[in-house]
Amino acid sequence: MSVPFGVDLGNYSTVIACAKNRGIDIVVNEVSNRSTPSLVGFGPKSRYLGESAKNQQTSNIKNTVENLKRIVGLPHNHPDYQIEEKYFTVPLVKSKQSHGGVGAKVKYLNKDHEFSATQLLAMYLSKIKDTAHKETKGNITDICLSVPGWYTEKQRRAAADACRIANLNPVRIVNEMTAAAVGYGVFKAAELPEDEYKKVAFVDVGHSSYQVSIAAVKRGELKILGAAFDKHFGGRNFDYAIAEHFAEEFKTKYKIDVRENPKAFYRVLTAAEKLKKVLSANTQAPLNIESVMNDVDVSSSLTREELEQLVQPLLEKLHVPVESALKEAGLKASDLDSIEVIGGSSRIPAVKDAISKVFGKPLSFTLNQDEAIAKGNAYICACHSPTVRVRPFKFEDYNQYTVSYFWDKEDNEDEDHLEVFPKGGLFPCTKIITLYRKGPSFDVEAKYTKHKELPKGTEHNIAKWKIGNVNPGANEPSIAVKLKLRNDPSGFYTIESAHTVEEQIVKELIEPTPKAKDEGEDKAKGDGESKGEGEGEDEDNDEDEEPQYREVKKLVKKDECTIDVQCAALPEPQLQKYIEEEAQMIMEDKLVADTEERKNQLEEYIYELRGKLDDQYKEFASPQEVEKLNGLLEKAEDWLYGDGEDSSKARYIAKYEELASIGNVIRGRYLAKEQEKKEQYRQKQEAKQAEAMAEKMAENRKNTKSEDKDAEGDTKMK
Repeated sequence: MSVPFGVDLGNYSTVIACAKNRGIDIVVNEVSNRSTPSLVGFGPKSRYLGESAKNQQTSNIKNTVENLKRIVGLPHNHPDYQIEEKYFTVPLVKSKQSHGGVGAKVKYLNKDHEFSATQLLAMYLSKIKDTAHKETKGNITDICLSVPGWYTEKQRRAAADACRIANLNPVRIVNEMTAAAVGYGVFKAAELPEDEYKKVAFVDVGHSSYQVSIAAVKRGELKILGAAFDKHFGGRNFDYAIAEHFAEEFKTKYKIDVRENPKAFYRVLTAAEKLKKVLSANTQAPLNIESVMNDVDVSSSLTREELEQLVQPLLEKLHVPVESALKEAGLKASDLDSIEVIGGSSRIPAVKDAISKVFGKPLSFTLNQDEAIAKGNAYICACHSPTVRVRPFKFEDYNQYTVSYFWDKEDNEDEDHLEVFPKGGLFPCTKIITLYRKGPSFDVEAKYTKHKELPKGTEHNIAKWKIGNVNPGANEPSIAVKLKLRNDPSGFYTIESAHTVEEQIVKELIEPTPKAKDEGEDKAKGDGESKGEGEGEDEDNDEDEEPQYREVKKLVKKDECTIDVQCAALPEPQLQKYIEEEAQMIMEDKLVADTEERKNQLEEYIYELRGKLDDQYKEFASPQEVEKLNGLLEKAEDWLYGDGEDSSKARYIAKYEELASIGNVIRGRYLAKEQEKKEQYRQKQEAKQAEAMAEKMAENRKNTKSEDKDAEGDTKMK
């Protein structure tokens, strides 16, 4: 059975939730954590994904990719590239495989490799899928993936392609804040009004971005009224501010510049993150790092007040998204009923205080700050599943950017475009337009048209369609083409269908007026009365009048048009190539994991058998067998830590079976003796039980005879 699951793809860590008939569960990973590091690492034998990548990050820093969601669908010439580059320890390159997108250059299997951002995300999603499968024991095929609200069409398409490369069906790409709002509407339905909308602000301060959405919620329904964001405000900015502060301090105090050494700076950055968390609950926190660089131990401390001074430029920007979202929603802060705050960085006291001051109201933390989005995603995915029943909940999202559709002007046309999906409109949404065309084909393009709304550097072109099979009539200069334009549930802009219509003369039934009908009935009654009992004549006159038709001109569907699309999604051949490459890498990872397991099994068997020869198996092996087996064990151990340190799976299996062929014989003797002891013990127990039963029966007979004598004595006395 397919298990619907939702993924909150975080920049720092990812949370997985699965929908089941009894509710929504958070999926724990292989080390029982409720979130998994969003990391992809590469080694000489295999990849490191999630927790294993985190464990290897310090020693493998130049081959570990983080911040995956920041580079997916990002053009190499985008202004954000310059900002994001400093957060990466691997070289970012202009990917040849993604037509100018961002890629990463790493060393994998001892060779230089270049992977596009979409491939890197697909690798991570494969790991997430495997984690969900192992935990739920179900078939994982459908996914609802959340993305930031500021993602453009290209970034959304790249996220959907990454799902498909990981052999997942993206039933919906949803905005993160919308997923959290859906979770609020579904799981807090009992607290919501049935008729009037409750105005709720949802605020998410995450690892790399800060988002605000204003929603109208009532029982069973949700509308996003306004949304705004700051792409460059989040927990990592606080971490870097702290790390830069200590880097400067160490430069003066210890005469070392940790920024010159990627590993050293990463260790300072990790310590800064921990210190930030400690300061969320304490007013002062120490920082100590052993041998950070050049065998130098460093130590320092920071107070909460000093931290707030360091990040003051960040805190001063907090009000901007809130004010923008309220303006777009057409509301004031005083109109809001609740302010729900999520995101790990919202735990920072200075951030909480600043947000509360902007709204002028106390904040609410009724949602789980780390898991709210994932649970909302799982519910949305369950809505698309035929195997899981969910309570109905309708929700509409907020269109962040204005989109117009363009076409080439033909004779007598005044316009060459139409603003179809304006900023602030709700989606999913469908619009139908009619164009008159000469045929046989024409092009339509979708573009972002209000550049001030767009993040700087956003490509304006979204998609282009060629509409074919446009055939006007023999005597007609053009024909009407109806296009069904759609902003679908995932936020993709599409042309869902297209067909030509032509004007035809058709016959239309004329419905008799009520007055005419009554007159006909009266006349029939009058005739019946004058004719007396002439039933046959009555039937002839009661016959219905002939139906009346009129000829009218109507637009009637003629031909279905062909639609060829060019969009930001990967072309099918390239998508299939990536799917095959990912499948091959999964097989290589599995072989390495199986080989390591066989190696550990051999090592464990050597030590276990050696110990048992001196203990449990001592009396079951002859001196010659012990000598021979100890010799084999010693040779196997020497090989394992020598030439066999990096051997094949088959060699480990062969060595194991060579030892087991003798060891199992001795073990068989030991097990036979143990079984014999168990059988003897069982027989003794049965004999004791039989003896006890016999004694009990004898005692019962004795008691019975005594009772009979007493009864006989009583009878004589009577």
